[in-house]
Amino acid sequence: MKGKSPLNSMTPPPAIEKKSAQDWVRTLAKYREPNTARSFLEIAVTMVPFLALWALAWWSLSISGWLALGISVINAGFLVRLFAIQHDCGHGSFFKNRQVSDWVGRGLGILTVTPYDVWRKFHSVHHASAGNLERRGWGDIMTLTVAEYEALSKWGQLKYRMYRHPFVLFVIGPIYVFIFENRLPVGLMNAGSKYWVSSMGTNVGIAVLVLGILYFGGVAPLLLIFLPTVIIAAAIGVWLFYVQHQFEGTTWKHEEDWQVHDAALRGSSNYILPAPLQWMTANIGIHHVHHLYARIPFYRLPQVLKDNPVLATAQCLTLRESFSCVKLNLWDEQSQRLLSFAQAHQMRLQAA
Repeated sequence: MKGKSPLNSMTPPPAIEKKSAQDWVRTLAKYREPNTARSFLEIAVTMVPFLALWALAWWSLSISGWLALGISVINAGFLVRLFAIQHDCGHGSFFKNRQVSDWVGRGLGILTVTPYDVWRKFHSVHHASAGNLERRGWGDIMTLTVAEYEALSKWGQLKYRMYRHPFVLFVIGPIYVFIFENRLPVGLMNAGSKYWVSSMGTNVGIAVLVLGILYFGGVAPLLLIFLPTVIIAAAIGVWLFYVQHQFEGTTWKHEEDWQVHDAALRGSSNYILPAPLQWMTANIGIHHVHHLYARIPFYRLPQVLKDNPVLATAQCLTLRESFSCVKLNLWDEQSQRLLSFAQAHQMRLQAA
């Protein structure tokens, strides 16, 4: 690769290597206990503005559809935050009582159009297999190695290029997954009734919500408020998930060399966002800590970095730097980094 990469800041600092990933797990264990009052407060300060903006957008329809749409775009941020709370519920990190976490998560799943139990299953597999080359494809964005890509037919390479195109990943993909795929327990069709109940129960809740919107407001609030809020929030969510693992300094290993804690610590980014965006995304950018110890409530993650400054300097990825991650599409096992199609092609020419 020519020149210095703007993402070199994501190389783990030497100090972090002085403590093993397993040692970091023991260090982080003291942050795992949720504060019930704080958790309910986080729900309140997210849900109240979300509902208020929904009402404001509905009211503004009488003035301008564009105004309602603009408010819905803003409100997508609060829906992202509600999804982050649902995410913490799925990890059992938001409340001490697991049943409370699960039912809050299921309720939020209606607003996020995501069947909670189905999502939790796939997400748990993602945490248990992230960075493992033999266990790709469960709850993550498919990434081929350079060798795998070059072994494909021209048609296979074209399909992979189309799949990795930003418009597909961040526009078509979120719409397909959240609006259509989530309506069935795809991938878990024969895994038991639990996942069907989760999908169908969420669908019933969404149907009641949509019918209520149509009954009281007609098609306009559905098209200008409900759907834009959901789709934009879904796109933001997919973007966050993408940059948390698809960056030049990430790590992928084969099963025999892979270790779950090492992969968590070194294969997840530390996405540094402006304070308002960090609040809106519920600190999910502190992803290396989250992956290393998923039971830590999101509101305690900043304290982890404050108490352990070395973690704050590992895998740093700024908002500006993150846009460069879009061009990275292939894992090169020789250089141990993600490459663009152009970089992989250039390496192939040099090797010829």
